[in-house]
Amino acid sequence: MRFHFWNGHWPRQTAIRNLIGLIVLLANPLACTQADSSPIPMTEEASPMPDSSHASSPDPSVTPATPPDSEQEQLATFGAGCFWCVEAIFQQLQGVTSVVSGYSGGRTENPTYRQVSTGRTGHAEVCQIRFNPQIISFDALLRVFWETHDPTTLNRQGADVGTQYRSVIFYHNEEQRRIAEERKKQLEESGSWSQPIVTEISPMTTFYPAEEYHQNYYIRNPQQAYCQVVIRPKLEKFREVFREKLRTDD
Repeated sequence: MRFHFWNGHWPRQTAIRNLIGLIVLLANPLACTQADSSPIPMTEEASPMPDSSHASSPDPSVTPATPPDSEQEQLATFGAGCFWCVEAIFQQLQGVTSVVSGYSGGRTENPTYRQVSTGRTGHAEVCQIRFNPQIISFDALLRVFWETHDPTTLNRQGADVGTQYRSVIFYHNEEQRRIAEERKKQLEESGSWSQPIVTEISPMTTFYPAEEYHQNYYIRNPQQAYCQVVIRPKLEKFREVFREKLRTDD
């Protein structure tokens, strides 16, 4: 449930649906933050993240020109509901050099947001994260992923419902697959969640960047209703838990 423009105007059905959604959100701000109602499955003390440098990182809003795969830069691709939320969170981390919102895991080539939103293309809304593994590890990124959404709700996060909002890790290499599966198993065995974890772990295929107006959405639209009611509270909780991993160059 999000509030957006299509080609500069509001189609009638979308306007009605979003107006109803806005009324529900204002009446019950927790409606779209169901994921946050679950206790954080791991704590800083119980599962410390690998140490990282406090050196400043490049601007995370810069879109990478080519997919990196080196000791200096690697890619991680996660889906955890609305990509506006995921983007806003991972842009805050030291060692992350860019976060690009987009679509992966579907059948349609070059899908549009309108197509993906129907749930019929098979794509998930994802963020492709470019990071420096010497500053922040893939394992550390995974911990942020697990703790900032509910991995037990199938094809939904809060009020965002559909296969496009599924919890998913698209791994870029065998090492990422191994780490993701190990961490998922550990999380299941820990009993941190009362329900089974449904996060999909699949090989990365094609990533399609989303339309330009989706990029840096929270940064550009902090006063927008969805940003205020859904993203901002999630960010505040994230900053409290991961304060030692936040960027210091803002």
